[in-house]
Amino acid sequence: MFMTILRLGFLSASVAFYALTFSAQAQESAADLAKKLSNPIASLISVPFQGNYDGGYGPDDGSKYTINVQPVIPFTLNEDWNLISRTIVPIVWQNDIAGPSGDQFGLGDTTQSLFFSPKKPTSSGIIWGVGPVFLLPTATDDLLGGGKWGAGPTAVALKQSGPWTYGALVNHIWSFAGDDDRQDVNSTFLQPFISYTTPKAWTFALNTESTYNWEAEQWSVPINFTVAKLVKVNKQPVQLMAGVRYWAQSPDNGPDGFGARLAVTFLFPK
Repeated sequence: MFMTILRLGFLSASVAFYALTFSAQAQESAADLAKKLSNPIASLISVPFQGNYDGGYGPDDGSKYTINVQPVIPFTLNEDWNLISRTIVPIVWQNDIAGPSGDQFGLGDTTQSLFFSPKKPTSSGIIWGVGPVFLLPTATDDLLGGGKWGAGPTAVALKQSGPWTYGALVNHIWSFAGDDDRQDVNSTFLQPFISYTTPKAWTFALNTESTYNWEAEQWSVPINFTVAKLVKVNKQPVQLMAGVRYWAQSPDNGPDGFGARLAVTFLFPK
């Protein structure tokens, strides 16, 4: 089943490749492009397909495979400002995620972020963006999503110094509509990150993708370490990535131990 999801992701990537227009003669080096990918609000169209595996859910050690389709699209507002659209659409297969609950396959809930970001860094080299984030109940099964509409603020700030990129992305989402029988959403997301990009376009990255659920008063804290390499396939820049994660803390009946991450990102430089 996981291989089926991966094939679906790679097929979607091929469709995205032919659907988007780009300049095949981009002058930026592979290392420059790799470093841009370390910036969540870079002025660069990218289409990542990020596959994740986690286990240890519930009393039956359930498992979950997720492919996050995460297009990032910048829009020029004027000479000074960009609007960066970041979308996360999860495609999920899971087994016994809530005890003997069987298999579910389909879409999870979508997260849509919009960042208003200055085109130029500050005098101290800080790159930043702020805007709204929205939670859309697109899940195709009750066990794949929360059944709630949500919204809130999001922000990111980072600095790139030589080969290093470091910063943090945060958001907070409150639910305001949806299924009255489902738990309200009141959650904070924190993603501090640091990465190092070599002249050969290798990127080594460490981050957490922590969430605090204020309704349940519980943390989810996965720590991710990844290694990525940017290559060109027939002049098309593509970043390949692999990594591991460790769940330092998770909610009751949540994932446990180690997980894995694989990703392929298609870049469309101007």
